[in-house]
Amino acid sequence: MIKKIVTIALLMMILIVSGCSGNKQIQQEFLTVDDPESITVLVNKKYAFPEGYEPKDLVYPNVPFIFNEKIEKRMMREEAAEYLENMFNAANKQNIHLAGVSAYRSSQTQTTLFNNYVERDGIEKAKTYSAVPGTSEHQSGLAIDVSGSDGSCAADDCFANTEEAAWLEDNAHKYGYIIRFPKDKENITGYQYEPWHIRYVGVNLATELYNNGLTLEEYFE
Repeated sequence: MIKKIVTIALLMMILIVSGCSGNKQIQQEFLTVDDPESITVLVNKKYAFPEGYEPKDLVYPNVPFIFNEKIEKRMMREEAAEYLENMFNAANKQNIHLAGVSAYRSSQTQTTLFNNYVERDGIEKAKTYSAVPGTSEHQSGLAIDVSGSDGSCAADDCFANTEEAAWLEDNAHKYGYIIRFPKDKENITGYQYEPWHIRYVGVNLATELYNNGLTLEEYFE
């Protein structure tokens, strides 16, 4: 089951982050993913995209978002967008009304967000809930944060107690999506529980992960 998806060469990344004491450099080493276009690509605290990677097939999924603008964070890769539409439609038929919050995110956008979080909370706290630039799932175009249609618990811990979160937990895998950072797996994924962050990996893999209670890290490593 172990699959080789990264090169053996180390990618050295130098981050400039703004903190209370001024700018400083943070040096961190990552393995570079070998096939960033794969729908099962693993990016996390060990594996990063090649510098400047951008998906080639970004589209706007035909689903509601909590904002109206056609901007970067509304986009997803074509296959992921198609299955997202199917999932939202299925949820609607069960009186569960989902909305997108944030999908694709370029490395440049992630850098801005991450630096803001570091300035607010410090580097170590920021890394528990935000990805170092180049290692964000949002850069893949395969991940999206979702909420209920009113957006009241968008990217917030309170989403865990909603009927939308419960529906996603039970049904996302049927449409190729997984809860990427599940509860009680923080020591494996490196991130706190995020019931709103779903990731497209294809129906077969999503179903296998769901049935066995596995994260992508446990499956690939």
